Amino acid sequence: MKELIRANNPALISFVEALLKELDINYFIADQAISAAEGSIGMFPKRILVSAAHFDKARDLLIDAGLENELRPLKPGLWP
Repeated sequence: MKELIRANNPALISFVEALLKELDINYFIADQAISAAEGSIGMFPKRILVSAAHFDKARDLLIDAGLENELRPLKPGLWP
């Protein structure tokens, strides 16, 4: 799985989830438990992960939705 975005904003997380569901792209939201444990003060961001096979499609979807500034940067050699 590859990290698509990292955010504290629940509205952004919900919007990205809706976009991914619409195109049947499976995703996983990491760090939900720590976010709940910290009392929703926004100290620990949630991460949306997608499979490597759907990563490019998911990135293109978010770029088309105007969310390119929310995407995690692509750094050569750091993605599995």
